[in-house]
Amino acid sequence: MLEARLPKAILLDMDDTIISYDHGVDTDQCWRDACGHLSEQMDIEHVIAAIKARAKWHWSDPERHRIGRMDLRKARSEIIAAALEQFELTNSANTDQIASTYGELRDKAIQPFIGAIETVQRLKAMGIKLALLTNGNTEPQWNKINKFGLAPLFDIILVEGEFGIGKPDARIYHHAIQQLGAAAEDTWMVGDNFEWEIAAPQRLGIKGIWIDHKKVGVPVNSETQPYRIIHTLSELLEL
Repeated sequence: MLEARLPKAILLDMDDTIISYDHGVDTDQCWRDACGHLSEQMDIEHVIAAIKARAKWHWSDPERHRIGRMDLRKARSEIIAAALEQFELTNSANTDQIASTYGELRDKAIQPFIGAIETVQRLKAMGIKLALLTNGNTEPQWNKINKFGLAPLFDIILVEGEFGIGKPDARIYHHAIQQLGAAAEDTWMVGDNFEWEIAAPQRLGIKGIWIDHKKVGVPVNSETQPYRIIHTLSELLEL
């Protein structure tokens, strides 16, 4: 592999890039603990399977995803209610309790990936301009940013909820590189979401560095090839 030319600016994703969110969190155990009070009425594993199937359907549509991530508590409640309906367990108490408990357990489980924050610190020390681009509602995203002390590491932070648009809208990438004073061809976008952090920015001339956590490879029939593929953020320094 040829050595990558040092960029003038790097745009970084947060969830599942710097900190764990889906990858690296035992979400199944979070669901088991949240649904534990149903054990006398139903096989919890069947309930969890139904919730996960409904969640997969819900988040598979880009527009449902956009609306849902702006109010995760509401989206989770809707997913849980739809899943419990097939077991005739639907009531507001069940739905609210599971959604609330799951959210609390998952928030506690989120941690930075090993070496991720140190990697960002190294990039900053190298004089590279850095932007954090994260989708989701303002309060929960800033809670994570503040919890892990990320704000001082970045020249700009763009949170979908307060900026008004998020990835993969071209305007957020354009705004970020404009604020950093960099050209698209001198900028990298780094993240785990193939469409948001690779395909969309590369259509604008930004180089996409894909974090392929599960080593699944480029999606079949994809017309996009990442500039580089890594498996953890810390590998970025090897480039």
